[in-house]
Amino acid sequence: MNGQRMSKSTGNYILPMQLISGENDFFEKPFKPSVVRFCFMQAHYRSVLDISNEAMLAAEKGFNRLMEAGKILSSLPVSKNSSFDVQNWKQQCYNAMNDDFNSPILIAQLFEGVRIINLVKDGKETLTEADLRELEASFNAFVFEVLGLKDEQQATENNDKLDGVMQMLIQMRMEARANKDWTLSDKIRDELKAIGIQLKDGKDGTTYSLE
Repeated sequence: MNGQRMSKSTGNYILPMQLISGENDFFEKPFKPSVVRFCFMQAHYRSVLDISNEAMLAAEKGFNRLMEAGKILSSLPVSKNSSFDVQNWKQQCYNAMNDDFNSPILIAQLFEGVRIINLVKDGKETLTEADLRELEASFNAFVFEVLGLKDEQQATENNDKLDGVMQMLIQMRMEARANKDWTLSDKIRDELKAIGIQLKDGKDGTTYSLE
């Protein structure tokens, strides 16, 4: 860390969760778990990793670029011809993984994909519909399945939507109970339970949890 070996004796050390919580004296802000993961994967797993505040900030910026590119993939325009060889790009990604899980090379290839995505968006490169679907599927597979990254902003937005729906259902159930419509009240509770959502009635109201 910061160009020096981590050691408790010198105080130059940090725990992974302290990167996420921000409870440390080395980094200016907390970082999302996927940003930490992305930063670590920019070094080969058998090489020395040197982390610093600047490295984490750069990783966060790169991670956000990756996520933004993924979001616009499905809405890119299609053309009759492709000016970019998607199959060759995909093979280069596989070659990186076959080279002793060379995550830094894979990440470099993914950013080549980001470059092409932005050029297609700006009308400076072209992709057929088939090539665009191939690029989208491969890009998402390497980012989310191989590297295991997560679009945590999207996950937060989805959680907010789920909470909004749940609050509406809880309110409907409360109204049904107030009207002594026990059939509807039980139906809401039982059908939510069937899909893995548990309602809990308490003195402060009704809450829910995912089973």
